[in-house]
Amino acid sequence: QVQLVESGGGSVQAGGSLRLSCAASGSIVSINTMGWYRKDPGKQRELVATITSGGGTNYADSVKGRFAISRDNAKNTVYLQMNSLKPEDTAVYYCNAQVILRTLSIFHNRELWGQGTLVTVSS
Repeated sequence: QVQLVESGGGSVQAGGSLRLSCAASGSIVSINTMGWYRKDPGKQRELVATITSGGGTNYADSVKGRFAISRDNAKNTVYLQMNSLKPEDTAVYYCNAQVILRTLSIFHNRELWGQGTLVTVSS
């Protein structure tokens, strides 16, 4: 079964740091872009950061300079280092990956989502 498994969420005071991890497992041929999104109750899901297979990154303006996304291609894992956390960063964070799977001789694209991990920042 192909899946993303997240870890690293929790509670922290404002100004603190957390590191999220997300590992892809299963019969994956390759992984293109990986990323993190977040959703606060009552709000739409928003992009936090993405990283391509070549290491190119993109960040939401609200997290630039505070968050850093990275990946370990050998481990099919993406990380999100979150520093200088603010109460408005409180949300459920979801990992996302664009993967290539193979069924018999056919390659196909699939988008995977993690189960979500809660990050709570108190003032």
